[in-house]
Formats: sequence, structure tokens, C-alpha cells
Amino acid sequence: MTQSPNGASTATPTPNAGQRELIDSIDGLYLVDAGAGTGKTFTVTRRYANIVAQDDVEPDDILLITFTRNAATEMKDRIVASCDYEMRALNDAPIQTFHSLCNDILDQHRFHAPSYLGIDDAITGSTQILENETIERRYFREFVTRFSDDHDEYADLLRCLSSPTELLDLITNLASKGVFPTGTGWYRDSRDALEGDFETFEALFDEVNQPRNDGSKQSKLRSSLGSYGRTKCFLPDAPDRSELRGERGSKAVPDEVAKQVFAEDRDHLIAFVHDVYFEYLEFALGRNYLNFSFLQLFAFVLCCEDDDLRESLQFEYVMIDEFQDSSEIQFKLALLLSGTDNFCVVGDWKQSIYSFQYAAIENITKFESRLERFASELNDTAERVSFSTDEVTRIELEQNYRSTQSILDFSENALVAPGSNRESIERESILERVVSLFSNTGHDHSRIEAFQHADEQEAILTKIQGIVGNEEYAVEEDGELRPPTYGDVAVLTRTRNFGRELLATAEEYDFPIAYEGGIELFRTDQTKLLLAWLRILEDDSAAERGWAVVLERAGYTLNEIDAILEREAYPDAMAQFRSKLSALETHTAVARRVFDRYGYDGPTADVILTTTEALHSSTTMTRGDLIQTIEDGIESGYTQDVQAVAGTDSVTVQTVHSVKGLEHPIVILGNMNRGAFPPSGGSGGTITYSKQTGLRQRKCYDDTHSDPYVYDNWRADVLRRCQPTEYDEERRLLYVAMTRAKDHLFFAAGDEPNTFLEELPVAIEPLEPAVSPVDVDETSWSPLSVDVPSDVGPVGYSPHTLMDDSVYEDVSDGRGTDFGTRVHEFAEAYALGQDVTPEADDERNVKAFLDSLHGELLVEEQAFLPLEVDGEQVTLSGVIDLVHITDETADIVDFKTDLGRHAESEYRIQLSVYYHVLEQWFDDRTVTASIYYTADDARVEIDPLSKRELETLASVEFD
Repeated sequence: MTQSPNGASTATPTPNAGQRELIDSIDGLYLVDAGAGTGKTFTVTRRYANIVAQDDVEPDDILLITFTRNAATEMKDRIVASCDYEMRALNDAPIQTFHSLCNDILDQHRFHAPSYLGIDDAITGSTQILENETIERRYFREFVTRFSDDHDEYADLLRCLSSPTELLDLITNLASKGVFPTGTGWYRDSRDALEGDFETFEALFDEVNQPRNDGSKQSKLRSSLGSYGRTKCFLPDAPDRSELRGERGSKAVPDEVAKQVFAEDRDHLIAFVHDVYFEYLEFALGRNYLNFSFLQLFAFVLCCEDDDLRESLQFEYVMIDEFQDSSEIQFKLALLLSGTDNFCVVGDWKQSIYSFQYAAIENITKFESRLERFASELNDTAERVSFSTDEVTRIELEQNYRSTQSILDFSENALVAPGSNRESIERESILERVVSLFSNTGHDHSRIEAFQHADEQEAILTKIQGIVGNEEYAVEEDGELRPPTYGDVAVLTRTRNFGRELLATAEEYDFPIAYEGGIELFRTDQTKLLLAWLRILEDDSAAERGWAVVLERAGYTLNEIDAILEREAYPDAMAQFRSKLSALETHTAVARRVFDRYGYDGPTADVILTTTEALHSSTTMTRGDLIQTIEDGIESGYTQDVQAVAGTDSVTVQTVHSVKGLEHPIVILGNMNRGAFPPSGGSGGTITYSKQTGLRQRKCYDDTHSDPYVYDNWRADVLRRCQPTEYDEERRLLYVAMTRAKDHLFFAAGDEPNTFLEELPVAIEPLEPAVSPVDVDETSWSPLSVDVPSDVGPVGYSPHTLMDDSVYEDVSDGRGTDFGTRVHEFAEAYALGQDVTPEADDERNVKAFLDSLHGELLVEEQAFLPLEVDGEQVTLSGVIDLVHITDETADIVDFKTDLGRHAESEYRIQLSVYYHVLEQWFDDRTVTASIYYTADDARVEIDPLSKRELETLASVEFD
């Protein structure tokens, strides 16, 4: 079988005129507007096959960038079907994501990359690519604590932050735009970028300050400034509302206001961001990890600075798919890697929905001007982009192979739907940019409907039951119409919460439904219960919050809960369970015991356990750290990918973000409610950055009139009102959702439909819920399953990963993690020479032991051991409690507070990892490894496992 122009199986490929033009256009600069369902993947892969069919071109000469690993795999499969190359020949071909490409560059040429920024450290073969946001946020909190201790001069700025981790978001944003620090300043023109671009801002200011209705109505800007200062607290020197808005009766804000709000002394702010950014780079390298942003940063710097390397890496052909999802640094990196002008980008601005991942829609909407400007910037000190950027050919793919014409025409309304009653839309200017699509389907039988009820979830299930088997909602298959099944229906939501609620309602009726996409791992019931018990164990001011959750779960009423909390008369079974948890010696053991108690043994519980084990990467992680990490994950909405098999006949539930690139015969767009789509709340971080206005501070700490307070920054408030509307991306999300539908499109709302739905040309009809229990074969659908994402770089694990935590679970006389943490903290402080006094026998034993050592003491040393496991590079990393160095020896000491020796065989694994690391560090000394049992003042030397034995253990564990 071959592929049709939309990628479906068919007997003969028949590219349309637009597709054929792209397939045959091999050489030159191309911008391809590939709308929804226009057979983009088919066309790109056929073009690739056409290029590689040339006598002097090999797969290694062509760089094809996709934005997901799955897309890269699909591309390879399609190419194999279209050319003479077998999959084996394409396995190592550069058909990959940007992150994978950057990892390959650093894998070969990494070592000296940090030196270009003045960092005295190296990227090594064991450096991990950290994909887990939760773990990184935990590391970043640790970094900010150290940073604040070292920088009293930034105390006022740090006081203004709502959360320290918002600085991590800022750093990621700057990195995505190619703004990097160096040891002595800023890389290339980064400092200028932080000041912003007044000319560009002034143009934005003028655009929103034009009087409307031929001059009879005040400008958008002046109207929005009517609420200036109402909910803010500005410093006394802030201008008042009338000063900014101009004289009474004015239709526009005075022109001089643009300069007034843009001009601001930001030297101290820029110095602060520089130091946070640079020192975090040093911190990450010191901890032997890079995040995705830093991965791209160092690959870009290498390609900029090393001319010979860049030339050796350059490709004859570069193609980038989904270009609307690329960031600024990715655009520039692609230019650096293009050795010729055979540069082709493919995408659709209407489907740019990843600004939270720092995608820059301007990369495609302003492609020609950005291409010229970026090439000029890169060529400032040397010729890095050698080809002319003058002649760009634009190709438009207009033939849609997915939806009916009715759905395509209706979907354009999404792009001009106001997000609120106060927003006005320039319909004509938006629609003139839209390349309208033409359907290639054989039928136009679509029904487009909207319905609402206060019990929206039940209304949706009722509607689905009215659709299934109903000829009025027939779907097309192989050119014929047939009655729909459950498997033809997909419910799309803007937020995950609604999807979870729909699943819970469906379970009451045995309704065949499956969830696909991503779950907010730390907002699940399993994690909430784990967090509750951790708070109870912590026994601080948050303990009541933990007890409230546990008691509510047990069925107690609110009045009963209040009475129990007031008297602290907790049920005996719960108090006993708390005692058992207190005796456990690892966080993973606590989590496992909690899940066992509540019967959580499914995939969500498994991935929480896996994440907890990953977090338990050092002996310094306290229960408070874990609580803080979970709370951060709840706040940030950290998501975990889900692999759900929808089954042979079940409804699919997905978020709009996760459905991009997919299609369904029938789409129901749910939760079209105020505050949900577009979502309410959220105004960005305290410190923000944009190309137009540069680095800005929304809040500032001041002690005006001897009254210390965190004030709002009036300039930032006005600047925000001049930026493009926050609803633009929400409209594109709405468009993406609509264009997933092949045959029929529905909208569902509760009591308060959103402005989007109210403005769409569809009547909203009431629908009374009447769900019937469904009798379906259990094998026809399946629950969700969760997969832990795989990193693109060397895989990182803790020695604890190889250890069997079950050895702790039957211990009845343990003293818990709190006791162990206190002893470790005392040992560290005393070894560092701090003035601490032992308060327990274990601490007195530690003091005597440390006093007996006469060499140099190193505490809390980070250790990394690279291993080769089944052909894959794996890194084990952990923290060594103590290293005692003499002229002849390097002795590893690990403090253990166990009362027995039940876990000694597992500790041997941990100490073996550290032993092999120190053998590399101190090749001129004899290395030993021992356990010091603090309870009975006993030191036990271990016989370390060989590296081969560790690799065998890892092979079994990671299989």
C-alpha cells in the first residue's frame, strides 16, 4: 500500500497541485503554509524522498526537524515507503527533534562548550538531560536558597517573587530567545535585547492608541486605562489616571506617554537576572545536568563560536516541520546548520498553540523579515550564514483531506471570536491573512450544534448516546456513510480537570470512555492522599490540613472533622497507621504503604512511586523537601504523559493541546464556559521579558514613608496593556479543536457559556441529561496507563534505583526519616566546623567518630558514575555523606541510623557506586568504603561490587 495526499492508505498516490509543487521544488528557500488536514506529512516525506533520490545526495546530507519523537518515527516510516532506502539505512539519519539534534552535537563536541560563556566546567558523557520539571524545580529551589544567602544586595528583588521558581521560567524564556549571560556580562547582543526595542513598542502603542469608529470612539488603550490603579498599589510618584489618559474628551492617550512608560532604570534588575542566570548554569553543570533550554543554549554557542565545527555539521538541505512551534533560538540554530539556501519551513500560524513552551508565532508570520534579520545578526563578526535570504518562495497547501466544507468554513470563525465582552476584533485584517481551505471529502453532511446544561458532564454523555447508532449523525468511511459508534466520538477540553470530571461521571454508568494526553500527576487523588499523610508525619502547622483530607476520605462529615481536629482525638486506626509510617526509613516506602492502604495499585500510583524514587536521589532530601516538591507540582500543573488504549469502541477524552495533529469523525468541544476557555487568572511572573519591552519588574519592594511594602509597578501595568491581546492563542486553540472534526462538530457548556461560544454562529440549545447505563464488553475499552518519559541524553538514576526498598517495609522498630535527617544534618555541620551541640546518643557517637579522623574532610560530595547498560549510556548519581582524605587513602563513610543490619546488602550497592567514582578521583590513593552505624558506634567496611556487577544489576532493573 502507498500513501494518499493526506497520509491515509490508498492504492495510488495522487498529490494535488500544491503538494506536487513542494515535492518537486528541491532547491531554494521555501515557506509553506500547510493548513489543517492538507497532507503535510505526506508532502514533506515525498519531498525528502525526491531529494535523496538524487545521485549525489545521501540521508546524512538532509536535516529534517520534527517536534516530537513520534513524528520523527512516523516520518521515517513514510520515507521508507516512498524511496529505495530501508529503515536500517535511515535509523541514524538526522530526522529528529531539535532537542535530539542538540544532544547529538554536544555528545560529540560537548567538553569545551561552557568555556565560551566563561564557565569553568565541562559537559561530560555522564551529563544528564533533565526532563522532569518537578525534579528541576526542586533543584532550583535549593539553588535560590544558596543564591539568596550569597547575595544580600538582591534581597529586595527576591522579596517580590511570588515563588522562587518563577525565575526558572524567566531563564527558560530568555534562553529560548537566545539571550545568554557570560562570566563578565552578556553573550553577543543579549544586553541590548534586555533593554527592549522602543521603535517596535512604539508601533504597538500607536496601534492600540488609534481612535476607533473613524475617530468618534476612544482608543483601546485609553479605554483600558479607565481601570488604571483601581486594583493596584503604586508608589507615590506614579502618575494618576487623568495624566496618562489625557484631557477629558480625548480619544487617544498622549503620544509622550509611550516614552514615559518605556523609560525606566533597570540596571540593578538586569544585574540580578544576570547573576541568577549565570550562577544557575554553573549550579546545573556542577550537579551534572542540563535542561532542554540549556541543551539548546550550548549547542547554539558551539555552532556560533567554532567555525570549523559549524562547517563540519552543516547540511545541504534543511527542512523544518511544524515551524509555527519553533522558538527564536531554534530558528537561528537551523540557519547556522544550513550550508546552502536549500532551506524549507512548513507550518500553519493558525495552529500555533505552544507559547508556554516559548514557541514564537512570528517565526512563521514574519518569516521573511526574521530570516533576513537573524542571518544579519549571526553574520555580525563572521560569515556564519553564507547564502542570500532575498528570494523566498511561498507555497500554499489549500486542499483539506479531513473535514467537510461546512466544518472548514465554520472553523474560520474561531480566529475572529472575541475572548471577552470587552475585546474588539479586527475581523477583516485577520481573515485576509487566512488561506481558506477546500474540502476533498465526498460528502457534506455535517451537523454543527451547541448544547448546555448545569450538569454538563451528564449532558455530554446523553448527547453521545443520542449520536451513537443515529443515521442523522452518520460518518464517512471508504466513501460511504454509516451510523456512528462510541469509538467515533472524541471529547476535547481546554483543561484537564474537566476531562477527569467527565471520566468520573462516565464510570457511574459504565460508560465506555478512555483518556489520552497528559495528566496533572500531583493533582491526582493518589498524590493528594500521599501529601496528606506526609503533612501528618511532618506534624507542623500543615498537619491539620493533612488530617482533614484523610478524615474526609474516610467519610467523616465537616462537623465531625472540626471536632476531631479541635480535640486532636484521631481515630485509633489512623493513629496506629501514622506510627507505622513514622518508622519507615525512606520516602518511597511511605508512599508504597499509603497506596497499599487505599488500594492504589494502578499505573498512576506506579508513576508517582517512580517519581518519588527519582526525587530520592540524595540523603539530604527531607520530608519537607518532598512536601514542597509536591506542592510545587500542584501549583505548576506538572503533567505526565499518558498512553491510553482507547479500545475497539470507546469515546476518547483529550485536551486540545494533546490532540493537535490528530483527527476524529465526531468532536465535542466541552467546557465552553466562562473562566475555563479562555482560562481565568494568571498574569505572568513578577519579572517578565518580551522582545518589545525587554526585562521588566511588575512589583517592587520599597520602604516609602517608613512603611515597607511590595508595590505594583505602574509602568509594567501600562506596558502590559500595549501588548498583543492574551486571547490570540486561545482563539488558535479553538481553531485547532474545531479542525480535528471530520464529520460533525458539537459544543457543550454549563450555566455560563463563554464569549467564544456566544459569538460563534450556532444556536445554544438546552439539553436535559438522561444517561442510561451502558452494557458493553469489558474488552472493548481499557483504562489509562502512564509512561515515564524517556530523556534524550544520558539516562540518569540514583544508586537507590538499584536498591530494593522493600527491606525497610517490615521494620517495626525504625526511627523514621526525620531522625535520620537530623543526624545527617548534625554530621554535616560538625564536619564543616560549625558550632553545634549533640542532642542524642547517635549525634554524640558521630561527634566522637569525626574527632577520631585526622585527615581532610569533604562532606555532601556529588558523585556521578557513567555505565554502559545494554548499549545505552546510564549515569548513577548520588551524594556521599563523608570523604576522609589522608596522604595514602580516600575513605568513603556513609552514615546510617538503622537499629539493625537488615539493609546492609542494599547499602553495599550504594557504596559500590561511590567507590568507583572515588577510584577515578583519587587514582594515587587507596580507596575504601564503609558504613558507620550511628546507633551503636560501629564502622563496617564493605567489599564493593565491580562495575560489571553494577551494570548487570542496572540491566535487570531497567529492562
